[in-house]
Amino acid sequence: MLRYPCLVMDHDDTVVRSEETVNYPSFCQALDFFRPGQTIGLEEFTRWCFSPGFISMCRDKFGFSDQELDDEFQMWLSYVRDRIPPPFPGIDRLLRRQREEGGLICVVSHSGRENITRDYQAHFGMTPDAIYGWDLPEQHRKPSPYPLEDIMVRYHLSPRELLVVDDLKPGYDMARAANVDFAFAAWGRTNVAEIPVFMRKYCDFAFDTVESLEQFLFL
Repeated sequence: MLRYPCLVMDHDDTVVRSEETVNYPSFCQALDFFRPGQTIGLEEFTRWCFSPGFISMCRDKFGFSDQELDDEFQMWLSYVRDRIPPPFPGIDRLLRRQREEGGLICVVSHSGRENITRDYQAHFGMTPDAIYGWDLPEQHRKPSPYPLEDIMVRYHLSPRELLVVDDLKPGYDMARAANVDFAFAAWGRTNVAEIPVFMRKYCDFAFDTVESLEQFLFL
């Protein structure tokens, strides 16, 4: 039996290990192009993505224009087309159980629809029921509650029937704004100590492993 009819999964560092393997090196490459001589370490990159977010990092720290943000996204798309980040152990089984038992799998991410679809098909042989990614207008991306509100309208669900699973604060902020339960994917966030401290303090649930989340989800 499903505890939540709809799982709302983050993608990067919740389902796939992409920050260290894809997203950070891609941004370093873009930064070298747009701001030669400026650099950022992995831990600082993680802290900015945690709060206040990736766009704020680009705009406030590096002064990216809207056009440069669009160009950076296209550079990132080109980078990830040839690089498939590995999934976390156990996530395949969890997603398959959710689908086999009649549940929905929706993805709300700052990755793009193209690579999310590619990763799910390559690793899990499936496509999510809905994807809300970076392709959306900025005002509709998380932490906006728009993706959750749209999911609830589209599938006739109440807030209590959704669970957001994410490793960073924008997912938490989105869930709170929509009055939806939030689970911290602690297995994907081990490189900066203060992030798990914050998330464990404020989230509804925290799981150190994919297996512990699976045990919680299926009654």
